[in-house]
Amino acid sequence: MKLGAVTYNVLKDWDLETVIQKLEEAGFEAVELRTGHKHGVEPSLNAAERAKVRARFERTKVRLLSFGSTSEFHSPDPEVRKKNVENAKAFVDLAHDTGAWGVKVRPNGFPKELTREQTIQNIADSLREVGEYGAGKGVEIWMEVHGSQTQAPAVCAAIMRATKHDSVGLCWNSNPGEVVNGSVKQAFDLLRPWVKNCHINELANERYPWHELFMLLQKSGYERYTLMEVAESKEPERFMRYYRALWKELCRP
Repeated sequence: MKLGAVTYNVLKDWDLETVIQKLEEAGFEAVELRTGHKHGVEPSLNAAERAKVRARFERTKVRLLSFGSTSEFHSPDPEVRKKNVENAKAFVDLAHDTGAWGVKVRPNGFPKELTREQTIQNIADSLREVGEYGAGKGVEIWMEVHGSQTQAPAVCAAIMRATKHDSVGLCWNSNPGEVVNGSVKQAFDLLRPWVKNCHINELANERYPWHELFMLLQKSGYERYTLMEVAESKEPERFMRYYRALWKELCRP
């Protein structure tokens, strides 16, 4: 299990060179570049610019792990869903060209116009289409456990069962609602078959059982990344060093 970071929010105002430099200095091993941030690595880049990004990451131990898109597939409007599918595919192309492993997408609630079952099926159909496209490019699709209602573990499990595609999985998001009687084991056991990525947030927050989560991940054979996704800091370099030290301590058996 390795430590990386999402550019949301500590890294959001740094250009790509600074992102890589600061991650190297703090001992982070990977990055998810979220869309809309100063790094500027977006689907709008041309072939030469994409090649330059790929070459830059080949010169560092920091892995370009994934792209954090905001593509979401819960809309009752099929044209809106189609637009989001095409946006996700554009990020798949970017991931393929720059050497990234995955593209993060998300659900964001249940529209009142449809039943929950219809929305789950719409999300799953869109995920399957993007997953099939990603499979042809060697890129995985990671659905974030996200949204005021759709982040419920039972809902995410239902979406994955309906999607049924090996290239599509979940990004565990360390949500407070996963904690039942001080434990995340119930949610973890339900979702673990599909977990391909993991976002972690405020490790100093004792209301979330971080040590238990890390032990569950390790015991289940998870050998991928846990990505820091936290609020911005006035002392980002100092905060990142502190964060890595705390992460290492929480990883101890």
